[in-house]
Amino acid sequence: MCMDGKHHKTEPGPEGDLYSQCSPWSDNACCTANTSTAAHNDNSYLYNFNWNHCGVMSEQCKKHFIQDTCFYECSPHLGPWIQEADESWRRERILDVPLCMEDCHSWWEDCKNDLTCKTNWHKGWDWTSGTNKCPEGSKCRKWTDVFPTPKSMCEQIWSNSYIYTIHSNTSGRCMQLWFTGPNPNKKVAEYYLNNAQQHQSFALTTLLFLAVASFSIMMY
Repeated sequence: MCMDGKHHKTEPGPEGDLYSQCSPWSDNACCTANTSTAAHNDNSYLYNFNWNHCGVMSEQCKKHFIQDTCFYECSPHLGPWIQEADESWRRERILDVPLCMEDCHSWWEDCKNDLTCKTNWHKGWDWTSGTNKCPEGSKCRKWTDVFPTPKSMCEQIWSNSYIYTIHSNTSGRCMQLWFTGPNPNKKVAEYYLNNAQQHQSFALTTLLFLAVASFSIMMY
């Protein structure tokens, strides 16, 4: 399924050749080819977001934000983590997507020498110029001062869209931003969806048992 976002398709499907880092989703995508191209551009029409708000972001760091954008826009396997969003620019968002440890660590490692002025990049920017700038009173600081650990970055930067895990990318228990070949995230989503349904079924059975037990006690 595709979330009800700003640029998402209503239904996933093949998209031919998606651009560059978004290409792993070409066989089944929630993004269009135009969206995949824009995901690689600075200040693109997608969200007019400025990666270079504290000087020019290094290429090694930026590639992770491009991959993150591809994942967010293109992935058809985010269903278990889609939530309603009370925001003007989208009706749905993702929350607590379990991110593979390798993806989170490499992202933080490749950005640790960059600068930023904010922990939560979803809100609190100065948009008066039409693009995001550091809010008044803030200052650019070293990445590791703002995000001391990979966990703090992955969970805070997009207001808990991701949750840090100690699962490896071969575990089948975490979502991968980076992959080649068949999309490994389909089986991960199925695992969490089935797990949630089992918990729900168990909870309903327990409630039914308690209700019957209470009724029996009242009868006698």
